[in-house]
Amino acid sequence: MAAVEANGTLQASTKTTAEPVRPLANFPPSVWGDRFLSFSLDNSELEGYAEAMQEPKEELRRLIIDPEMDSNTKLSLIYSVHRLGLTYLFLHEIEAQLDKQFKELNLRDYDEADLYTISVNFQVFRHLGYKLPCDVFNKFKDAGSGTFKEYITTDVKGMLGLYESSQLRLRGESILDEASAFTESRLKSMVNTLEGNLAQQVKQSLRRPFHQGMPIVEARLYFANYEEECSAHGSLLKLAKIHFNYLQLQQKEELRVVSKWWKDMRFQETTPYIRDRVPEIYLWILGLYFEPRYSLARIIATKITLFLVVLDDTYDAYATIEEIRLLTDAINRWEIDAVEQLPEYIRPFFKILLDEYAELEKQLAKEGRANTVIASKQAFQDIARGYLEEAEWTNSGYVASFPEYMKNGLITSAYNVISKSALVGMGDVVSEDALAWYESHPKTLQAAELISRLQDDVMTYQFERERGQSATGVDAYIKTFGVSEKEAIDELKNMIENAWKDINEGCLKPREVSMDLLAPILNLARMIDVVYRYDDGFTFPGKTLKEYITLLFVGSLPM
Repeated sequence: MAAVEANGTLQASTKTTAEPVRPLANFPPSVWGDRFLSFSLDNSELEGYAEAMQEPKEELRRLIIDPEMDSNTKLSLIYSVHRLGLTYLFLHEIEAQLDKQFKELNLRDYDEADLYTISVNFQVFRHLGYKLPCDVFNKFKDAGSGTFKEYITTDVKGMLGLYESSQLRLRGESILDEASAFTESRLKSMVNTLEGNLAQQVKQSLRRPFHQGMPIVEARLYFANYEEECSAHGSLLKLAKIHFNYLQLQQKEELRVVSKWWKDMRFQETTPYIRDRVPEIYLWILGLYFEPRYSLARIIATKITLFLVVLDDTYDAYATIEEIRLLTDAINRWEIDAVEQLPEYIRPFFKILLDEYAELEKQLAKEGRANTVIASKQAFQDIARGYLEEAEWTNSGYVASFPEYMKNGLITSAYNVISKSALVGMGDVVSEDALAWYESHPKTLQAAELISRLQDDVMTYQFERERGQSATGVDAYIKTFGVSEKEAIDELKNMIENAWKDINEGCLKPREVSMDLLAPILNLARMIDVVYRYDDGFTFPGKTLKEYITLLFVGSLPM
């Protein structure tokens, strides 16, 4: 949330020699320091893991296409492959199997199936884009009372499967709305009576359902907590272990690269008021796509998002309103001579910003893809203008109406900058048509932007309010509709829930664009949930993000 306190403008003049009063936030320092700078990649070790994956990969491929395997066993295998983050290795084979099963599907086949089996089937089809009807769960409701039958509460695995299935619901699927509330309530009431892996599975899901989680972290948690499922096939277990080790080496090297770049740019010296969050931003981008082929894309998107942190914290926690106007104008002009109008402290940042984008544009132009860089740059200019509008509101004490706030807030959520920057290094998958689809601002993208804006607001509005900032969705909603704070928050949460339904619908076949392009949109919404579900995990990264960084880059791996 970028804005500046009103008292930060009283002495704001480029001509005065007195230091103006600044709206400092005193952000907590990095908990990591230079820890990730010292990593040294052994390429032979990386190549060794790549080679070691080949044999179990081929064995697993044969299992996936095995025509003799029972359909439920096959779907259960595909479910574990998906939960372990291995789908991309077998995408064509899996889609061929699901195409065949979906075409041959008879809903009466589910009449005798148990809740757990139906839930696994439902999740596999929905996660991979096939709209299996939610009617498959009708038989678990009492026709007279309209409520779920009590006997299913004795089937904990089935209840857990139904809870996870309900996260994939669409608008109008009331049975899944009811299933979500019913299963969450019952699982919470029994979780402390459970033991072993099942207890961990329920705790994990209640804390954050798989569908709202960070894919690579969810894969690691599935491996740890679903021992029986992972061990059902030796090739699955072996491939998962080697795959995790391969990814960790690659990702630690990428984190070293961006950490060194950040240190070399000296932002902590020139702009010491900003949040120092390199591992957290890298983790955020890793949440968009963890596949090895997107290594360059992750590095590029991490750098651009770090620029965004500097910009946001400059507007929000240091610059006066006059300095914000000057910096916004310079970013709109995007010319190096605009640096002369800027305060000394922000000039190094402005020069590095222009240099990095110019180098990116030069590199991508050789491949005929400079248009993605231009789209990212334009989104960066948009957000600077959005931050300025928020700053002007706060400077004048103006509380925007909710529609007015949302129009600007969807821009300042940073979703547009991050999602477009994520496209820059993705390669041929980002065609002219794909970029045009992004630029058309489709429903799926709008839904993800709304989640990004409102999930942030619901968790940070009190901190922002304490700092004298008027531009939050909660305050705008209260002003516009004359409701209480609790009513406003409940309604924003309802809007977030409906936005998830729209994203779920946008990921079903037939899709407007490939899942390669939809995945970063879906995953960025997931990362917003990871960071903001329980607290402001970015400004105060002591819980979830620290736990995830430790799991992925510090802790030892299964061998």
